[in-house]
Amino acid sequence: MTLRKRIPVAVLLSGSLVLAGCSDDGESGDPLETLDIMAPYFSATPPEEDDPIDEALSEIAGVDLSVQWVPNSDYGAKTNTVLAGDDIPDVMVIQGKDQAFVQTAEAGGFWDLTDYLASGDYPNLVTENPEVQEASSVNGKVYGVYRARDVIRHSVIIRQDWLENLGLELPETTDDLMEIARAFTEDDPDGNGEDDTYGMINIAWSGLGNGSPYDAIEVWHGAGNLWRDEGGELVPSFTTDEWKQALGYERELIQNGYVNPDYATLDGAKWNEPFLNGEGGIIIDVQSRAAQLVDLFKEQDPENYDQYVALAGQLDGPNGTYAMPTAGYSGFLAIPRSGVQTEEQLKEVLTVLDKLNTKDAQVLMNNGIEGDNFTVEDGYSVDNPDRQDFTDQVTGAWAQLGMNVAGYEAYKAKPESEYDEQIAQLRLELQAEDLENAVFNPAASLVSPTYTTNGAQLDTIITDARIQYIAGQIDDAGLQDAIDQWYASGGEDVITEINDLYAELD
Repeated sequence: MTLRKRIPVAVLLSGSLVLAGCSDDGESGDPLETLDIMAPYFSATPPEEDDPIDEALSEIAGVDLSVQWVPNSDYGAKTNTVLAGDDIPDVMVIQGKDQAFVQTAEAGGFWDLTDYLASGDYPNLVTENPEVQEASSVNGKVYGVYRARDVIRHSVIIRQDWLENLGLELPETTDDLMEIARAFTEDDPDGNGEDDTYGMINIAWSGLGNGSPYDAIEVWHGAGNLWRDEGGELVPSFTTDEWKQALGYERELIQNGYVNPDYATLDGAKWNEPFLNGEGGIIIDVQSRAAQLVDLFKEQDPENYDQYVALAGQLDGPNGTYAMPTAGYSGFLAIPRSGVQTEEQLKEVLTVLDKLNTKDAQVLMNNGIEGDNFTVEDGYSVDNPDRQDFTDQVTGAWAQLGMNVAGYEAYKAKPESEYDEQIAQLRLELQAEDLENAVFNPAASLVSPTYTTNGAQLDTIITDARIQYIAGQIDDAGLQDAIDQWYASGGEDVITEINDLYAELD
């Protein structure tokens, strides 16, 4: 914002200034002429000032957009530096709810947007997934417009040719998956007469609730998603009977040899290789991995590439039907109060962000300039290979400003074949179907001080015990000892803090 005095967030946090009353000799009421934004970029080079996207978006927004592009690898450090300085942008991409952001937001360093977004005054900022907006909040208060991502991404990816060879159907239940894993291990699915295959492919995982196959299986069994509401009280999923039942299922897979022997150490970068090479036949992961595998088979066997990959959605478990969603967002656009100091200014900024969520703006940020770097065919985008460098800047930089909270309206890339289009359509159908049974984490918005400080260590206690249990290195008593250690190491405090915050939510 031009002509507006910058006050470092570090100063604001000192309590020496009353945020709502910040003024600049009357200049704080000046109309918005330029919107200063800080955002990361992943492309080889950032966009230049006043590039075609900048100019087109500025026209839509009705103000000049001035974006400070920061390499993604440096973005976290740059964020801290900027917030401690005296030249704070009007809008910042915040990549996550780390301790510094949470403390700054709760101390008044960022605008609380909860009521403004709920007002309906900014229709393109009204979320189509209230659970995701809640998850992006801090203890129920929304401090940014989140950047939407697919809410449902997980699926079961299976060797289609192996299913056909053994006369098997896609799994619908966890029991079906166990039987397919057994058959892929024991019944010679590739027909070569050798005992050289196994069912499921897994990789080394650390952390809880980060989308691992273990997390998916535990959700399918009804353990909840990191936390579960039991009569108005939140309990960690790993303290439930359903979680222990799921670990028994995982242990059976391991003990029977239905999983790759190096499941505890396999590098995630090599996850596709056993599937592609015919060693293993099942991967539980995001749907985009299926598209990756299709492309790899296309290179390996272009005549028959459409015969190798099948896709199933979330599975029915022994206790019901539960689907595991993602967080549904990747950071958010927050508005520091040191640059945007009055409610009038805030509304101007929100109006601009609302315009940046229109279809025309989404197309610019995600596809580029129609007729220049891409064209539209049958409702899909087709990139111009002669303008690939520009397209890379669009997708690697401008797309970082995309929020799309009311729905994604830009063009998707045109599938290369009818089969590719079928796979893309199946993914959409599975996402819609599984969303109906999505189990969201009820504590996603809640920030426990103890967990913020010691969460990594606490999670390691449980993830180490999980691996040790399914590997047969510890028994039920050893698993319970680890859970008891979690409680004694700060877990009790986390539960208390989370439930105190949960009780305060509206």
